[in-house]
Amino acid sequence: MTVLLPTTVGGHLVELHLIAQRAGLDAEPLWMTWCNAQTASVLEGERVIWVSPVHPRDWRGVIRTGRETWRILRRHRVTAVVTTGSGIALGVIPIAAAHGIPCHFIESAAHVSGAGLTGRVLQHFPGVHLYTQYPQRATGRWMYRGSVFEGFRALPAQACGEPTPIRNVVVTLGTTRLYSFRRLLERLVTILPADADVLWQTGCTDVTGLPIRARTEVPAPELAAAIARADLVIGHCGVGTALASLDAGRLPVLVPREAAHGECVDDHQHQLARDLCRLGVAITATVDDLDAHILHAAACSRVERIGTAPPFRLQQSSRPGRAGRELTRKRFWRAHP
Repeated sequence: MTVLLPTTVGGHLVELHLIAQRAGLDAEPLWMTWCNAQTASVLEGERVIWVSPVHPRDWRGVIRTGRETWRILRRHRVTAVVTTGSGIALGVIPIAAAHGIPCHFIESAAHVSGAGLTGRVLQHFPGVHLYTQYPQRATGRWMYRGSVFEGFRALPAQACGEPTPIRNVVVTLGTTRLYSFRRLLERLVTILPADADVLWQTGCTDVTGLPIRARTEVPAPELAAAIARADLVIGHCGVGTALASLDAGRLPVLVPREAAHGECVDDHQHQLARDLCRLGVAITATVDDLDAHILHAAACSRVERIGTAPPFRLQQSSRPGRAGRELTRKRFWRAHP
C-alpha cells in the first residue's frame, strides 16, 4: 500500500515533510514533486516520482499533472493522498478522488486569513478532507489538527547573554523561479556589517551590479548547517525559511514580498508576518523599515523548542459518494493537452 505525497517545492515541501512524520502514515510514502537542490537533498533515500513543475496559476501544468496522476495510479496501489499543495494538488486530488481514494488537503500555514486558490477550488469537491493550520479558521468542512509552528517559543532577550557580533549571516529568498526580490538585497548591502561573512541564496533574483556572491540554490543540508552557525538569518517571509530558522534556534528577520512590486502572486506573506509576530517567533519588517537596529535585535535573540509537537491526526476516510465521483470524472481533467 502507498500514500501519495504530491507537493510544490519550497515551504510546501517542508510542511508536508513535517506533517507526514506527525501523521503516522499507515502505508509507504511515495513523493511526487520536481527536482531541485532542495528536493534532491530533503527526499534523499525516499521513493520519489519526479514531475515537471507546476507554477502559480499554471493551468497547463495542472492538466499535465492530472495525466501523470492517471499513470501513477495505474502503477501503484495508492490508498490515500496527502498534500499541502499548491497547484500540483489540483492535478492530483480530482483524479485520485475519481478513483475512490481518500484525499487530504492541508492548507499551507502561509494562508492565515483564508484559503488560497488551491483550497478554494478543492473545497468544492465532495469527500476531500480539508485542514487549516489556524484554529480560528476551522469552520464548515475545514478542520484544525495542528500547525507546523507548534512547539517553538522565543527566549527573552536578556536570557541570550551579551549582544552577539554579526559575523556570519544567511540571507535566503526561497526556491521560487518566478518572482524576484531584488529590493531586499539592495537594502541589505547597505545595512549589513561590511566584514560579515554572508551566504546569499537568491533564487531567481537578478543580482547584476550588486556586490555579493549569490547562489541560486543551496542544498537543504548545507543551508541548515549554515543557519545553525549563523549569528543572523534574514529571508523573505516564507514558511520554509521561518521553519528552517526556528529549527536551528534562530529568531529570523523576515521581510514580506509585495505583490505591488511584482514579488509575489498576492500579499499572503504580510498575513504570515503578522501571525509570526503575534507568536513571538520572528521579527518582521518591510524593506523600507529594515535597519541595523532590527538586525542586532534578532542577532541577540534565540528560539527554543517546547517539548514534542503533538500528532497530526488525519480524518478517517470512507469512499467518496457518487456525487464526488461524478464531479471528479469531468472530461476537463483528461481531454486538454
